[in-house]
Amino acid sequence: MRADRLLSLLLLLQNRGRMTAPELAAELEVSVRTVYRDIDALSASGVPVLADRGPAGGYRLTDGYRTRLTGLTDNQAGSLFLAGAPGPARELGLGADLAAAQLKLQAALPAALAGRARQIRDRFHLDAPAWFREADPVPHLAQIAQAVWDQRLLHAHYRRPRGEVRRELRPLGLVLKGGIWYLVAAAEEAVRTYRVSRFLAVETAPDGFERPAGFELAAYWRESTGRLDAALHQQTAELRLSPLGQRLLPMRFGAAGARALADAGPADADGWVRLRLPVESEAVAVGDLLRLGTEAEVLGPPELRRALAETVTALAGRYACPPHGRDGQEERDGQDGQDGP
Repeated sequence: MRADRLLSLLLLLQNRGRMTAPELAAELEVSVRTVYRDIDALSASGVPVLADRGPAGGYRLTDGYRTRLTGLTDNQAGSLFLAGAPGPARELGLGADLAAAQLKLQAALPAALAGRARQIRDRFHLDAPAWFREADPVPHLAQIAQAVWDQRLLHAHYRRPRGEVRRELRPLGLVLKGGIWYLVAAAEEAVRTYRVSRFLAVETAPDGFERPAGFELAAYWRESTGRLDAALHQQTAELRLSPLGQRLLPMRFGAAGARALADAGPADADGWVRLRLPVESEAVAVGDLLRLGTEAEVLGPPELRRALAETVTALAGRYACPPHGRDGQEERDGQDGQDGP
């Protein structure tokens, strides 16, 4: 382990130039005292590490020195496929491997290309989770990922909306969608999708398994999400949308809203358009469509328009009254009950 850390320290100095002991300690996730010991070890092995004193000081390598000890381990090489997603790599237990692989890759590049790689890293960043939502807790993700990689059976305790189940799973792949991890696994001769945060416990079995012939994770995911979209969008709403509502629709309904807007009819004199929008069940659709506020009018189907009207009427009645439990009589009682001089 110390040999790996010494190599990482050496590559940090080679790739970034002068660094202070606290900066090196933060990168390597060790104490400053450990950095001092590692610097001494590098110097004793013949690596020309120079210490510059003063406020702008730090450690650096002699000008022109470069190491070629940059071989990648299997895990480090595999982790490079997650180079654009350091957060997911960390969740999969590959964060340290990814950091080490990137250092080794930069050290192996010519100076001009290494500078270009650093420039790209400084200017582009992938943040996978969706806005305004905490990432799912996934305490078993690293173990599940290892079972996927090693092609080992998983004995899983899983929480479904209808209750908990125990299953023997043949894990085929992991998918990160909108900041949420999903496991694609075969169980009882069928391939299904499981939300990783709903695993209550997992145990990796020593037994391996054969992957289904011809199975492709990306193709399965496209087909699965297509089926889900069709199942969710069970009816179509006919809407009138104001100019502002037309701007809001893709924000509120994503790709479905954008497609509906592209197929909308011509605008009237006030800029309103008519369109048809796939929506989920009535209860879900009412809440979703209310997010458009007064910038939309639902024309049909009649039962959906009626459900919206009933909801709006109930809301108007609720807000026409004082807040619950705070009517005028209670306020007067409170005033009358104040202590006098």
